[in-house]
Amino acid sequence: MPKLALFLILIHFLPFLCTSFSPENPSSRRVLVLLDDLALKSSHSVYFKSLQSRGFELDFKLADDPKIGLQRYGQYLYDGLILFCPTTERFGGSIDLAAILDFVDSGHDLIIAADNNASDLIREIATECGVDFDEDPAAMVIDHTSYAVSETEGDHTLIASDDFIKSNVLLGSEKIEAPVLFQGIGHSLSPANSLVLKVLSASPSAYSANPKSKLSSPPSLTGSAISLVSILQARNNARILISGSLVMFSNRFFRSGVQKAGTPTKHEKSGNEQFLTELSKWVFHERGHLKAVNIQHHKDGEADEPSMYRINDDLVYSVEIYEWSGRSWEPYVADDVQVQFYMMSPYVLKNLSTDKKGRYFTAFKVPDVYGVFQFKVEYQRLGYTSLSLSKQIPVRPYRHNEYERFIPAAYPYYGAAFSMMAGFFIFTAVHLYNK
Repeated sequence: MPKLALFLILIHFLPFLCTSFSPENPSSRRVLVLLDDLALKSSHSVYFKSLQSRGFELDFKLADDPKIGLQRYGQYLYDGLILFCPTTERFGGSIDLAAILDFVDSGHDLIIAADNNASDLIREIATECGVDFDEDPAAMVIDHTSYAVSETEGDHTLIASDDFIKSNVLLGSEKIEAPVLFQGIGHSLSPANSLVLKVLSASPSAYSANPKSKLSSPPSLTGSAISLVSILQARNNARILISGSLVMFSNRFFRSGVQKAGTPTKHEKSGNEQFLTELSKWVFHERGHLKAVNIQHHKDGEADEPSMYRINDDLVYSVEIYEWSGRSWEPYVADDVQVQFYMMSPYVLKNLSTDKKGRYFTAFKVPDVYGVFQFKVEYQRLGYTSLSLSKQIPVRPYRHNEYERFIPAAYPYYGAAFSMMAGFFIFTAVHLYNK
């Protein structure tokens, strides 16, 4: 009977184990989607279907469902979390602020979409991620020069923004031609958090205020300091996307035409779908995820890795680096990967050459200093997971029988010693036999 119960438990968890995040398949596969209203499943279906078409398994739940949870028996059930519930004051089940932060600290990914009705809970989560939404609960981003042209004049809260971050690894190699429609709340980046980045910024003429009331004081957020969409990659390579607009993910904004004020060009379709689809590929590790394998070092001319090196040995160091393409590991090609031979400080710093097939290598001479060294590769580039490789190796001095028998630099001293002996012999001979 106990064996039968164990078998049933394993069968129950088999789907989670088969689709979970792993080093060989780093894309988040199973994603929990928390909604304010299940109607969002249909109003934002294009975005959800783009994820499902790429192999993601979405589990839709109401944010206040009393049965929801991120883990069971100490194991996480999901690889990613999408919060499309800006008005939720309290999550159901075992999910709370601490649970979400632990989820991210465990290396999992998170997408947060807020709006001008964002609850204190959503604001707290964003603050913990290095983003501060406008404190005014009625504030929205307003722009009287970069708004989206519409049949009704409106209050210019519908913004057409094309101020994207310049990064192919974040937004793909294909240029986003159409502006992105945004309507929601702006946020600023915490100066204490150097890991958070603006992906979509407001124009210099934008400001954050209540569109239904007159300004009585200067707005707290103005110009390009306003971020519309931001990202963060934690030091454990967990990725977070924070947007101040939930409606920008909607089918209506995906399919809507757009014309930016002051420009004659009218695009039949906004850039929302391309922008958010490409950004989701980055968030869920379909792009920009690196791994390093086959770290090797050996003496020049040999193949086996030694247990230690001797000072002034010639050695060869190599490592293979690959990037996940969403389906397979492809060779990562770059010219800025470096290795350090490190003891308290780097004694050797060398650029690694590459064969463009994923292998990076270099050769150098061990410094004339003995001790415990490390081969270190610290690789951090915008949009890519960071690589931190370290391998320890001792370096010894020459043994007593490994020094050269006659050192060329000591030839003057050898000459002085032998000349003194010869002079003493001559002096003795002259003294004894001179009459």
